[in-house]
Amino acid sequence: MIKWIVFDAMGVVFTEGEDVHNILIPFVQKRNPMPKEDIYDIYRRANLGEISSKEFWEDVGLGHEYPQIETTYLDSRTDIDPGFVPVARSLSKKYGIGLLSNDISEWSVYLRNKFSINFFDVVVVSGDIRYRKPDLQIFARFLKDARTCTEECIFIDDRIRNLIAAQSIGMKTVYFARIDEKSDFVPDGRITSFEQLEDVIERIRHSSANNLNK
Repeated sequence: MIKWIVFDAMGVVFTEGEDVHNILIPFVQKRNPMPKEDIYDIYRRANLGEISSKEFWEDVGLGHEYPQIETTYLDSRTDIDPGFVPVARSLSKKYGIGLLSNDISEWSVYLRNKFSINFFDVVVVSGDIRYRKPDLQIFARFLKDARTCTEECIFIDDRIRNLIAAQSIGMKTVYFARIDEKSDFVPDGRITSFEQLEDVIERIRHSSANNLNK
């Protein structure tokens, strides 16, 4: 029985899946023209919880502008998918709603508050636990916090590698194909907009129930 619908953040809840390369790195380079590889390496450390968001800004040479620089950056993010909230609220009447995100802890909190999406029942962020998708440890943490098992979860992500990891442990998977990756991987469902999600979930739910009854 499906009990949990679990969302990725960037590329699913938010339309931009390449936010580091397309939003963050240009934002930093406009103020400090350092190599993009260096910015990404520092971001990844913060994303894994090895350094704080304040230390991120210090390490990219903008610490003297903190905390305003962080607010300015996060307020520039306007890319939440308008279809997400109504669909998530509708699904929340039947299922637990989870967030499983590779993100800096402080930034995830800020964006959830900014867009009033604090209705997740369970939130697991890489910066809080020091594991990133597709590492199976982050999925295990979600299952522990949600007190559930893999067979009760549908996981939605825009990255094939993350879906492969989820499927390998028994989760049902939905590929949000904002940019269609070429792969032999076969998810349980595929969507290109949130308008399609509830129907896809119902198909997966019925298929799972039928398999249990065989």
